[in-house]
Amino acid sequence: MLVDSHCHLDFPDFADELESVVARAANAGVGILLTICTHVTRFANVLAVAERFDRVYCTVGIHPHEAAREPSVTADRLIELAGHPKVVGFGETGLDYYYEHSPRAAQQDSFRAHIAAARQAGLPVVVHTREAEADTARILAEEEARGPFPGLLHCFSGSRQLADNAMELGLYISFSGVVTFKKAEALKQIAADVPLDRLLVETDAPYLAPVPKRGKRNEPAYVAYTAAEVARLRGMGAAAFAAATTDNFLRLFTKVPKG
Repeated sequence: MLVDSHCHLDFPDFADELESVVARAANAGVGILLTICTHVTRFANVLAVAERFDRVYCTVGIHPHEAAREPSVTADRLIELAGHPKVVGFGETGLDYYYEHSPRAAQQDSFRAHIAAARQAGLPVVVHTREAEADTARILAEEEARGPFPGLLHCFSGSRQLADNAMELGLYISFSGVVTFKKAEALKQIAADVPLDRLLVETDAPYLAPVPKRGKRNEPAYVAYTAAEVARLRGMGAAAFAAATTDNFLRLFTKVPKG
């Protein structure tokens, strides 16, 4: 069994065929889907998707793009919303200085609130970082000094130093379809070298479809292509890689039933 550790099933891209999308994932051997919240004001829609399907779970949080546009959220409020059994983590949160849709200070304050929720609740925080490696590493280290917290860097496309810094703090690294792209040689090497017990795979659907689906709308079934590429890079069989990454997901996302 594979896990798609990051997708956005509440997005309009899937509205007309959500049942079929989830069924195709199951047929491709993807047994668990984690649909990620980007707007706390739309959390009810995210949760509704998770409640609709047995093996779909969700997070609650605010994407860094929305940090200034969404209502300010506290760790306590995030923890309250995470009381539902289908809510298994916080985010996605983090820093995105590429687009700067929200001021950096607002992004950083929101990031810290999500980490505080993760620390207090013991549930993982899903971290997005783009063109913000120094501040991401600094905030993660400062927050870890206040007390450990579980989490992962999602859709990893950063430097080896960032990956190493995150893993030193106990975080996991999740690879998306970007690792299948022909020019992603540096990323392929990082994916080959990350310790097996820290690896996850994801789609970030509907974005970033892997080769051979690149350029099309992504969907959870396609995580199988990403898993196959990372397994190839590591010289592993598909079944062993699926088992390892699923074990990693269940170890990190402790609220997801193991059965």
